[in-house]
Amino acid sequence: MSAGTLYLIPVPLGAGSAPETVLPSPVLERIRPLSHFVVENAKSARAFLKAVGTAQPLQELQLAELNEHTPPDALERLLQPLRAGQDMGLVSEAGCPAVADPGADLVALAQREGIRVVPLVGPSSLLLSLMASGLNGQRFAFHGYLPAKEPERQKALRDLEAESRKRRQTQIFIETPYRNRQMLESLLQACQPSTRITIATDLTLPREMVLTRSVGQWKKQTPPDIERRPTVFLLLA
Repeated sequence: MSAGTLYLIPVPLGAGSAPETVLPSPVLERIRPLSHFVVENAKSARAFLKAVGTAQPLQELQLAELNEHTPPDALERLLQPLRAGQDMGLVSEAGCPAVADPGADLVALAQREGIRVVPLVGPSSLLLSLMASGLNGQRFAFHGYLPAKEPERQKALRDLEAESRKRRQTQIFIETPYRNRQMLESLLQACQPSTRITIATDLTLPREMVLTRSVGQWKKQTPPDIERRPTVFLLLA
């Protein structure tokens, strides 16, 4: 029996967004027949699948969780439906799975076993923020989460700024939403006045905001309200 296909399923970037506003019709049609899913959070995944409208009743779908609490030895059993010839979907909490997401480990294992992996089209906060930033889209790097505490965070920012200046490379990173304000403060303290900083908040949502200013300009204006709002930070020295 040939193995099934692992579909990487993007989801909206925030609560309350209808899937059809950010996912093309062919993607929705690909999702609906699936009955096996690996998800980061079962509750939010069920809400997403209910909104999509699956072919099978919601209670009959097989959902297995994969998140930061999943032990590494559990990955093997998560692939069992694929080995048995069943197609399966991988669903993250927001945006595209396997990017800054524990689903990357499952994709790596599927690739090692020769299982077909198909990424589906949907919103990526990282690419959307880069597109709207006006920073260098030819050369960029994503760094995930930076250190949460000072002085490690400011050192990391100075290092990224130096690398950006050397390579003319846009640096992209994220932060836990409740620490957004502290991250912005650290950026303005650590970076040179001419360095450009982009704040991309609530992408694809009604309160979406993407602003690019130099550090000097940011210091002269009231900081935007980004507390507890999903935000991507970008800098270019």
